[in-house]
Amino acid sequence: MQFGRTYEEFEVGAVYKHWPGKTVTEYDDHLFCLLTMNHHPLHLDSNYAEKTTDFGKNVVVGNYIYSLLLGMSVPDVSGKAIANLEIESLRHVAPTFHGDTVYGETTVLDKWPSKSKGDRGIVHVETKGYKQDGTLVCVFRRKVMVPTETYIKERGGEQPGRPAPAENTEK
Repeated sequence: MQFGRTYEEFEVGAVYKHWPGKTVTEYDDHLFCLLTMNHHPLHLDSNYAEKTTDFGKNVVVGNYIYSLLLGMSVPDVSGKAIANLEIESLRHVAPTFHGDTVYGETTVLDKWPSKSKGDRGIVHVETKGYKQDGTLVCVFRRKVMVPTETYIKERGGEQPGRPAPAENTEK
């Protein structure tokens, strides 16, 4: 299974469709709100949302959708990353509701070698999230520092730090 890419593996213009999608539950939304201390009633209080908002129901907190899409992109984009350098922009385009399924895709916008270290590069990507009906819900751009193939080889290969199986000493 692919888990991230080296600098050489990224091609400008490539599009990675992240799979599988995630159906957002009320529990997911409420747990994220409580973990991050976001107590806005739009997300937590269905009576409030039904009676006082244009949506008539709870809206999933946008930063959960962003975080979900960021996580979905890890196997395709940042699984080998040295660092996420910058979130350049983040737009919440349309609401997501409990029961919606979110899918993501990332486009490689640009890439360039690091100016300070020759064993890594910077990849500039844009990730978009869509609901099951194709509605765009979230878009963000980020810059990720990724290793070159040389960096990976010098540090133990694809899975550095993974323990080798113990030899069977039973007779």
